[in-house]
Parts: sequence; C-alpha cells; structure tokens
Amino acid sequence: MAAVLDTFAAPQGRAAVRAAVETPATTRRVPLAVVGAGVIGVVEAIALLAVSLTGLDGLLSAGRAPGWLVAVVLVVLAGWIVLCAGSAAAMVDGAGRSLLTGVAYAEMGLVAGLLVVATVTPFVNPTSLPVPALGLLALAVPVGKLLLAGAPSAERWIAQGPRARTRRPDPVQAHRLLATVTLGAIGFSLCAVAVLEPVPAGDVGDPASVVYSQD
Repeated sequence: MAAVLDTFAAPQGRAAVRAAVETPATTRRVPLAVVGAGVIGVVEAIALLAVSLTGLDGLLSAGRAPGWLVAVVLVVLAGWIVLCAGSAAAMVDGAGRSLLTGVAYAEMGLVAGLLVVATVTPFVNPTSLPVPALGLLALAVPVGKLLLAGAPSAERWIAQGPRARTRRPDPVQAHRLLATVTLGAIGFSLCAVAVLEPVPAGDVGDPASVVYSQD
C-alpha cells in the first residue's frame, strides 16, 4: 500500500516542483544600470547601421574600391552591429556581461588605433571639432558601457542568472479558426485590389515616336 502511495505521490511532487520553478514568486526588475547599457548598445547598433548604409552608398557609387574590400567591410560592419545589439540583449536578459565588456574594450582599441592613424597620416576632418575631441566623443560610448556594466546593481543582476521565461500558449494554436479566416480575408482583399484596380492608360503621342522638324 505504501509503495502504491509513493508511486502516485512522486509525480505529484515533481509537478509541484516544476510549477514552482516555472512560476517565480517575485517579479525581477531590471536595474537602471542594465537598462542604460542595453539602450546604449541598441542605439549604437542603429547608428552604425545608418552610418554604414550612408557610407557604403557613396563607396559603391564611386566604383573605385575593389570587390573584396567592399565584402570585408560589409562583414565587419554586420558583425559589429550584431555584437552591439546581441551584447545589450544578453545584458538585459541577465545571461552575462562578458560579451558587452569585450565589445567595449575592442571599440576602445579601435578608437585608439584610429587616433594614431589620424595623427600620423593626413586626415580630412569632416567636422569643425579637433581630432582629440572626436576621439573623446567616440570613447564615451564604450567607456559608458563599461561603467554601467560594472555597477553593483548590474553585478547583482548578472549573479542572479537569466530571467525565468513563463510559458504562454500560442495564440495561433488557440485561435486557429480566427487566424485562418483573417489570412483568407487578407488574401482575398489583395487579389480583389489587383484585379479590380484600373490600369492607367498610356500617354497618347509618345515623345519617342514624335518627329520634330525645324522650319
């Protein structure tokens, strides 16, 4: 009898422990230092994407750079953007800060190298600020990330580990009929617009077919 009770009690105990693990007792709040580091990483990734798109447009339109150099620049910029955004997400999630600090140290080394190159070789400054001031402005981003990542609240946040994910039901599985009807309505609307919308008539008297004569 006792063995039978233990057999039925063991799965119930495991289910209770699993429910206690999946449902945290208290909601963890992200510290301000962690939020600041995450915001800096995401904003930096967006700024790098915007600057790279603008610079690559001019580089490709000029047509002077070789193909392998353009490919290398694209790979480096893409990796840099992904690392900035990924390290910020890992910091906010509580998975760790080693990636964020590693990217920050690499950025500091890059800025230092660029300052040396700008000092030794001729450098066309696109702004009115001197080169040391530009270097200090560029160093403010990685230094800020390091300071925020090294804050005591950020250290405690990382020490607690990643946040527990609550399992939520898939809305598509829960409302399969509604999702099917919505998808069908969208497809029918697009087909109706493509079929019923009138095609604008071409201009009468194409300039390419008109022969001009001078008197």
